[in-house]
Amino acid sequence: MVTRIAVIPGDGIGVEVTREAVRVLEAAAEAYGLTLEMVHFDWGAEKYLREGITLPEGAVEMFQREYAAILAGAFGDPRVPDHRHAREILLGLRVQLDLFMNVRPVKLLDERLTPLKGRTPRDIDFVILRENTEGAYVDIGGVFRRGMVEEVAIQEEIATREGTERIIVAAFEYARRRGRRRVTLVDKSNVLRYGHGLWQRIFWTVAERYPEIEATHHYVDAMALRMVQDPAWCDVIVTTNMFGDILSDLGAALIGGLGLAPSGNIHPGRVSLFEPVHGTAPELAGKNVANPMGAILTAAMLLEHVGAEEAARAIERAVVATIRAGEVTRDLGGSLSTEEVGRAVAARVRARAS
Repeated sequence: MVTRIAVIPGDGIGVEVTREAVRVLEAAAEAYGLTLEMVHFDWGAEKYLREGITLPEGAVEMFQREYAAILAGAFGDPRVPDHRHAREILLGLRVQLDLFMNVRPVKLLDERLTPLKGRTPRDIDFVILRENTEGAYVDIGGVFRRGMVEEVAIQEEIATREGTERIIVAAFEYARRRGRRRVTLVDKSNVLRYGHGLWQRIFWTVAERYPEIEATHHYVDAMALRMVQDPAWCDVIVTTNMFGDILSDLGAALIGGLGLAPSGNIHPGRVSLFEPVHGTAPELAGKNVANPMGAILTAAMLLEHVGAEEAARAIERAVVATIRAGEVTRDLGGSLSTEEVGRAVAARVRARAS
């Protein structure tokens, strides 16, 4: 059976790191007998500036009909100051494909990578589940009297019962399925009483269905503090769109930087989109120096989503072995290029399988 994967490298270093993620996917397919058909799409700043096209008409329906998953790079280009193409491609796919669950693992791969003194991989291994289609990112609001002394800007945050409940249920199901012991709700309900009050009510109601899992609550500022001071306590964190965005970047710092952070925009049982957490880094683009590990680990998440769990674990082991061998890019203290790191991981995937 052929598994079709759409590949959208995007902009900047997204093109380079996605190339290496595809290289590793091809190695895993060869080593583990997978039949992957990867179809490339050139959507990004170049196409937008050249043709005015962001997300082409019919693209969402095509993905739903013909593809198992989407592998994306990064989107954003200083030549498009309003980020229209990035917003319409990435946020458009998240919303129109109803990818309500953004899964961001925070897993330390080698103790030399963390800025926290005395912490080991055993101490930093948790996951952030971010609500992905509501919150402050729904682009509802407006500006009155723009540019005047009396200017007023309004930005709305949206929380629905359906949207809130399904991400909270997903967090508890994630914990149950993976043997996790604790789910922590993160909000600011002491100030945002209405929207986050809804999160509170639903969270504690859902928690009653999972008596074997400890349910806890932290305000977002307290959670940020705890992630730094006591990361071993963290397990499964469920939170809003904005807070999940912020906390996952802090989590990336704990494991060695954004270049190591994968993520998945997921709707279980449907075509889903997988992308590394980092941005496009225009100043690094085209220099073959960007760290591809986040994109490669993102490819492993994609394989798990389509049912190729053995190959996914093999990629993760190969990444760990490559890091511990010091075969890394400059941001991790090494001297290898983006391509050399990709080839090193791919070689280990093949070697372990054989």
